[in-house]
Amino acid sequence: MILTVTPNPSLDRTYEVPSLDRGEVIRATGERMDPGGKGVNVSRAVAAAGQRTVAVLPLGGAPGALVADLLDQQGIEVAPVPVAGATRSNIALAEADGVLTKINAPGPELSEAERELLLETVRQQSRDAAWIACCGSLPRGLAPSWYAELVARTHAAGARIALDTSGPALLAALRERPDVVKPNAEELAEAVGRPLATVGDAVKAAEELREMGARAVLASLGADGQLLVSDEGAWFGSARVDAVRSNVGAGDSSLAGFLIAGGSGPEALASAVAHGAAAVQLPGSVMPKPGDLDPAAVTVTAEIPADRALKEPVS
Repeated sequence: MILTVTPNPSLDRTYEVPSLDRGEVIRATGERMDPGGKGVNVSRAVAAAGQRTVAVLPLGGAPGALVADLLDQQGIEVAPVPVAGATRSNIALAEADGVLTKINAPGPELSEAERELLLETVRQQSRDAAWIACCGSLPRGLAPSWYAELVARTHAAGARIALDTSGPALLAALRERPDVVKPNAEELAEAVGRPLATVGDAVKAAEELREMGARAVLASLGADGQLLVSDEGAWFGSARVDAVRSNVGAGDSSLAGFLIAGGSGPEALASAVAHGAAAVQLPGSVMPKPGDLDPAAVTVTAEIPADRALKEPVS
């Protein structure tokens, strides 16, 4: 079982549009409504793969009730933490050329009692978990050190934890040595405080995160592929993608694929790349099922192309 923790979940509405013209009336060609939040997406991807997952998340108001209902419809066990504020609603506009515009609401502010209840719920639900995946931004009311506290409590209970967050929350958590951190290229550059222009730059940045405390770094480099840097070694993975439809939740799908495959080594990286590549070819935030994966399109190598310029360099 993979347990996910999403401190700031959402109700996500995705509209497919021909193009985004400011100030004009735009007619959508398709729409979806999904439970949202990075940890929620990891649970959705795990469930799509036919494996058990439990989602811990604070829920409030009508949007929160709808999130729980949508997750239940997808066969995901929900461990809700009742909060006074309403769960946020987000909007994503997906253009025909693959460009995505997102509008994310701030979400409710959690009280001290709600903060403690969230930690306690994770403790209660984590007994049977092979991995705990903690993902996304922190809501108002939770300090940047909240993830660090959660990592410490998880390790004290003997469990493994994967962390997908950024900024001060990521840096604060590194001192507690999370088992895996999963930044994208922008988050990786922000963490080390310098731009990334090549694959080699990304490898060096991942190694610095390990020096700060991360036991392994799974870094998403967008169209360039993914990196895994750990005590076992470093690997670079990429996949052929015929057409990008939406990248919503692609990184979350990658993390799910990584954990499903054991959470370490080149085989897990190959699974992460396959899941991410499949996700970007699906509409909205649809998570790939086993039939959507194309393992033959994935390449993983220990020969890192350090001098390769990133297609999407981060300044």
